[in-house]
Amino acid sequence: MDRQREELLKSVASLIVKLPRTGVVKVAIDGVDGAGKTTFADELVPHIEALDRAVIRASVDGFHNKREVRYNRGRTSSEGFFLDSYNYSLLREALLDPLTSGEAGKYRVKAFDHVTDSFVQSEPYQALPNSILLFDGIFLHRPELLGYWDFSIFLEVDFNVSIPRGGQRGPGFGSPDPGAESNRRYVDGQKLYFDRCHPKKNATIVIDNNDLRAPRIR
Repeated sequence: MDRQREELLKSVASLIVKLPRTGVVKVAIDGVDGAGKTTFADELVPHIEALDRAVIRASVDGFHNKREVRYNRGRTSSEGFFLDSYNYSLLREALLDPLTSGEAGKYRVKAFDHVTDSFVQSEPYQALPNSILLFDGIFLHRPELLGYWDFSIFLEVDFNVSIPRGGQRGPGFGSPDPGAESNRRYVDGQKLYFDRCHPKKNATIVIDNNDLRAPRIR
């Protein structure tokens, strides 16, 4: 890993572990599709664990809505992408509320499988006291979720970088051109999110992650 990226991860981990210990600390890692949220969260884990804190890893992708809800407004609808992709009630019930109670509760990190389009009945985990939740995903500064985060990160990445980066993941991603019709649902959906929820304004810190080797706090 490049030294500048390693140093930034260490700095962010240090900021997180210094937060008041009032139960499970909940950290959001937000950004557009292809911003590098999952990788950033995964790379943050060992730096937090090195500071003697247990980590809970989860993603919004474990809490999709059913396909009929996600595409109710049409498969190309940007508004549908922004408004209907995720089941926030289920997310709060399964994960966020149990970790917000005064005692470390039992939680689930996944409740829906979007591939099989079915609910998942997994056994709950018991949260350790003073754990840190690292939760990655899109649209995490929506009003339904904003009050849960003790610390939030927005990874700022230009669409002309994030769209081709997402396309490198394999099947399921469209053209590397941000202006392509196949990307309109996602790009315009994110623009709706920016206009209505102002994630960069509401985030604790904004990190320019256009260059994966040299991210920097804005």
